[in-house]
Amino acid sequence: MDPKEKAISAVALLKKEYPDAICSLVYTDPLQLLIATRLAAQCTDKRVNLVTPALFERYPTAEAFAAADIYDVETYIQSCGLYKTKAKDIVNMCRKLLLDYDGRVPDSIEALTTLPGVGRKTANLVVGDIFGKPAVVVDTHCIRITGRLGFHHLKDAVKIEKILKELLPPEESNDFCHRIVLHGRAVCTARNPRCEMCCLKDICSSSSLDS
Repeated sequence: MDPKEKAISAVALLKKEYPDAICSLVYTDPLQLLIATRLAAQCTDKRVNLVTPALFERYPTAEAFAAADIYDVETYIQSCGLYKTKAKDIVNMCRKLLLDYDGRVPDSIEALTTLPGVGRKTANLVVGDIFGKPAVVVDTHCIRITGRLGFHHLKDAVKIEKILKELLPPEESNDFCHRIVLHGRAVCTARNPRCEMCCLKDICSSSSLDS
């Protein structure tokens, strides 16, 4: 099976195993997803979802965040880790949204990555989930599992994104990445992957069942 065929098989197997491919971050508008994703860096989505209701109630708009005292934002997100950097990025991100994009979240990776604290992972998530464009969100689960599947032997997220864009059907790529996260949490964990119950075991280059 060549890499393209394997990718199509992986898409189908994960779709069957996880029919509901949804982002685990809770949000109601593009700005909330953008901010929640920034908060999720080196923090669990579960923790972010505990923090954001009060944060978004205090600052419901880009204008409110842009006018915020960074130290006040810090108090709301302190449990997310790296909170000083994240608070600064969020406030400056919203100031740039107002200055350059009329307060609206832009719909391209190129524009999104001009915002403070926004890398390609965050930009791809927003472009895919909000604007419905083909996107590849390369997080730690994606790097680990697609590496185990044999699609690459890399740690560079940008290079992996390019490889996966060439292999995955564009209309499936965003949901594939959501399903990879679900699979990485439930089965293909960083330590002690549960290969015996893995839906991908028959196409996986690293399955312990082959040893």
